[in-house]
Amino acid sequence: MVRNAVKNKLANKEFFGHPAGLFVLFFTEMWERFSFYGMRALLILYMTKYLLLDPARANEVLGYNELYAFLARIFGEMTVQQASSQIYGLYTGLVYFTPFFGGMLADRYLGQNRTVYVGGFLMAIGHFLMASEQAFLLALLFLIVGNGAFKPNISTQVGNLYPEGDPRRDSAFTIFYMGINLGAFLSPLICGTLGQTLGWHWGFGAAGVGMLLGLTVYWAGSGLIPKDSMHTLTKEETNRPLTSTEWKAVGALGVLAILNIFFWAIYEQQGNTLQLWADDKTNWMFAGIQIPSTWFQSFNPLMIFMFAPLLNIFWGWQNKRGKEPTSVVKMGMGCVLVGSAYILMILAAKAVPGVEKGSVMWLVGTIFVFTLGELYLSPIGLSLVTKVSPRPIVSMMMGVWFLSSFFGNYATGFIGTFYETMSKDTYFLMLCLMGIGTGLLFFALRRPLERTIGKHV
Repeated sequence: MVRNAVKNKLANKEFFGHPAGLFVLFFTEMWERFSFYGMRALLILYMTKYLLLDPARANEVLGYNELYAFLARIFGEMTVQQASSQIYGLYTGLVYFTPFFGGMLADRYLGQNRTVYVGGFLMAIGHFLMASEQAFLLALLFLIVGNGAFKPNISTQVGNLYPEGDPRRDSAFTIFYMGINLGAFLSPLICGTLGQTLGWHWGFGAAGVGMLLGLTVYWAGSGLIPKDSMHTLTKEETNRPLTSTEWKAVGALGVLAILNIFFWAIYEQQGNTLQLWADDKTNWMFAGIQIPSTWFQSFNPLMIFMFAPLLNIFWGWQNKRGKEPTSVVKMGMGCVLVGSAYILMILAAKAVPGVEKGSVMWLVGTIFVFTLGELYLSPIGLSLVTKVSPRPIVSMMMGVWFLSSFFGNYATGFIGTFYETMSKDTYFLMLCLMGIGTGLLFFALRRPLERTIGKHV
């Protein structure tokens, strides 16, 4: 009784103007992203520099020969880098494919809370399986399925903390997004350093520990988490057919999700070809100390922390003057910014020819522009889905949103296969044009989309 009374008191408590449950979800997601990005920081290097580099070792990986044969029938014979890029794209893509089904599972059967636990435990198993080289692909499978159960439902619960029309929802997702990036900042420094200095499996093991810590936080704060939407909707609401207006909103979100594919295809090169550039073409010697190249992947989340609050203030300033861009315009600006970031990489490719190594500042500048682009698109998209989606299928629609990341992340791997065959400046020019072109499509479709979902969302 006392414990329940304390929980009820805390559930109604606010911190920094937001429900206490937001900060439980913040730290849960922080540790889950620590595990995900810790593994991602090492993945392409682990494959290209170790696991697949020795044919004998690669042959011992269960299922690898069959997977390579399948890909080779489609794309032809591949180098180690190209095969690694394909696997990277398949993995990072599929972790965003399964949330569609994880959302359906939560909406119809288990609810968001239980589905989060299922996903978290599966992901922890996957991280620890990475200790076995033979079980590499099996470990990726556990991570893919686990992420599908975890990812859409933790994000949906952020939206469930606020009533419809609550103006705090956008800022809540920005705070939540900072939790994502706190985990993403710490993981390359810890998992990346352990993996590159003590051994790959130390880094992967640290990622598994991070996932277990996330589940512990989630369990400890369970009394502050909102009820599952399946428990707050009546049976009639859950099973009713969608109205024509709701179907139009679903269609508009579908269009935005398609455009979102191209954003992630070029953005996620951070973990693929840009990580290879950081390792092969960047000088990491500082004051006589060799810094692990995986620290590169901490640049982006660090800058999120630096600039997300400033951007929120800037948007508030624009809003008071009636000049804040709509969600669709912000997302288009995000694509243009990420595409424009590759202009710096084009210049870097010309400035660092052959086997020379160049300044880390090329990557710092690129990631700075990347970060601004990400802040204009990613948290805005998450918030938009929770505001526009019909209530009976909100988790499933979050899964649809992440489904666009599936195609985008797989495209990251496919595009990465051209990294060795094209000149570097031409390769980065291709990515630049993709980003800017997608942004222009957002602007072109602005009016019909805003007529459907509302101008001011």
